[in-house]
Amino acid sequence: MYALHTLSLLIGITTAATIVGAFVFGVPSIVAVVINYVKRREARGTFLESHFRWQIRTFWFALAWCVVGGGLFLTIVGIPLALAVFFGAGVWAIYRIARGWLALRDRVAMYAGP
Repeated sequence: MYALHTLSLLIGITTAATIVGAFVFGVPSIVAVVINYVKRREARGTFLESHFRWQIRTFWFALAWCVVGGGLFLTIVGIPLALAVFFGAGVWAIYRIARGWLALRDRVAMYAGP
């Protein structure tokens, strides 16, 4: 699932789409989140459970930041702030997926917070 999320991030980096926009609205990330929800029960009680939770929260928080940025974008005054929100959320999503993937490689559970 980290690979699917990474693919969405790379699409955002290499195309005209925003990083966070490609992450939230890209098919690979949506597929990854659906798989996270479907397989979450099977991971219960293992270190993988924290990775599923980490990925799900990353997706939903990124979506929330997209909504905030979109709301700001609707106002002329808020456009610069909206762009900053989109940029910050994109960097944050890259960090979360990279950190999660490195922890998975080391077979370490993820911190439970957002």
